[in-house]
Amino acid sequence: QVQLVESGGGLVQPGGSLRLSCATSGIIFGISAMAWYRQAPGKQRELVAAITGSGTTSYGASVKGRFTISRENAKNTVYLQMNSLKPEDTAVYYCYAAVRGGYWGQGTQVTVSS
Repeated sequence: QVQLVESGGGLVQPGGSLRLSCATSGIIFGISAMAWYRQAPGKQRELVAAITGSGTTSYGASVKGRFTISRENAKNTVYLQMNSLKPEDTAVYYCYAAVRGGYWGQGTQVTVSS
């Protein structure tokens, strides 16, 4: 059974940082492309960042230069380091595994507010 479990969300002030983690099981993580999406209230889910099995990364325009996606294959975990956070980054963040039709985590809330 495939499981993706996100953690690390919370409340942070503008300009602050958070690191999200997504621990996976049930997939061959080392060759799986992984991604982070987010969905704000009343908006469509959008791609934040993605990383291939070989480590190639890509980012949404609104987060480029502020967010960094990385993976630790030994721990079957993907991370999202978020710096210089803005109120518009407030959303539920979801982990996604691009394997066998795709799997989603349950999401973790990130709120950026003073």
